Amino acid sequence: MIVRKFRPTDLKRVYEIENMSFDQSYGIKIFQELYEMGIGFLVAEVNDYVVGYVMFWLKYENQGHIISLAVDKNYRRKGYGTELLAKAISILFLISDTISLEVRASNKGAIEFYRQFHFKQDRVVPNYYESGEDAVILYLKSQ
Repeated sequence: MIVRKFRPTDLKRVYEIENMSFDQSYGIKIFQELYEMGIGFLVAEVNDYVVGYVMFWLKYENQGHIISLAVDKNYRRKGYGTELLAKAISILFLISDTISLEVRASNKGAIEFYRQFHFKQDRVVPNYYESGEDAVILYLKSQ
């Protein structure tokens, strides 16, 4: 497995992973626009096949933000998400001292995954998602 920068040829595959991972996904145009804006965009690749991705950016001065992280359902629990998140964290901490993200309150697996990286809960935002579900805002401070 390698973690590398996203390439435009990865767009279709990343969009497939997004759709299999989330009830409400970003549109393919959003992925293209974010890439063109120059956000951090990495993919995990196994034998020339993209199995996961992470998007991140500097949201505010000194605050990094994980926009989205997903792994193909057939490749989960094999360390690919861990590698992607670890790489994104290491890059963001070069330019920021705090990283934040939001996750659906019902997504206990994702919340536990981020807690393994020492993310802590900041707050809950009611009705954050279009479905009306709350979001849990998590953050991680550099050591």
